[in-house]
Amino acid sequence: MSEFWVPLAVSLLLVILFESDILPVGWESAYGSKEFFIAVAMELITICAIPLALRLFKFQRVHRELTDDPENREKNLLKWGSYRLGLLCLPLFLNTLFYYMFMNVAFGYMGIILALCLFFVYPSLRRCNDETASR
Repeated sequence: MSEFWVPLAVSLLLVILFESDILPVGWESAYGSKEFFIAVAMELITICAIPLALRLFKFQRVHRELTDDPENREKNLLKWGSYRLGLLCLPLFLNTLFYYMFMNVAFGYMGIILALCLFFVYPSLRRCNDETASR
């Protein structure tokens, strides 16, 4: 649960710090080519990370690790759940930071989309039990 809530809280803290002018806004906005390359990279990362994170537990290898080995289910669930949350949380944090660095709304939109996607993989106890149950 901490892997879910801490990145959201840190991103929200960044928003609060930048919006209240405690941290400077747009300090990299003069560098157009750097902004372009970072935007393209973050768009590709975001476009690839979302479907991968949402479908990660459906992949045959991952599903087998989560369901076939009862002794290591909890360890495997922690490992793959951490990967899945990392696929969404790291780009979320970076998009939030880049939005305020460049003041480019594309980063803001990608951050919002990633934040919304996080709730589709919310690590509740019921979801954890469902994802480790044999089918």
